[in-house]
Amino acid sequence: MNWKLILALSLFGLVIAVASLFGLGFMGPTLWLFIVGLCACFIAALAPGKYFLHGFLVNILSMFWIFAIHACYLLEVSQNKPVMVEILPGGRSPQVENLLLGLAAAGVTGVIGGLFAFVASLILKKRAPSESEAAR
Repeated sequence: MNWKLILALSLFGLVIAVASLFGLGFMGPTLWLFIVGLCACFIAALAPGKYFLHGFLVNILSMFWIFAIHACYLLEVSQNKPVMVEILPGGRSPQVENLLLGLAAAGVTGVIGGLFAFVASLILKKRAPSESEAAR
């Protein structure tokens, strides 16, 4: 496992988290898909194997950064402007809803990122010249 690679690529989640606080609108999913694809290419090129696991962990950690930033922001808003943060239907607080949404999103994006990394590794291995071709 290349933990430096996992940590470095997960920092894209920090960028998305801060950008989303300023409003990404329809660009959010597009930006996320681009970053997951970019991370998959880096993982396929630099990881020592276990491509799915690397992609899964990168996206889990990215979602941790995103939802940690959102939780801090939500906590600040709820303290400074409690009218803006009302109790949701079913009696759940916004903080609990954020946590539940974060766990679900982390699992889904982890699997998607892992699949992207695995497919990218297959594509890059297919494109890499074999040793016999490189020797010619």
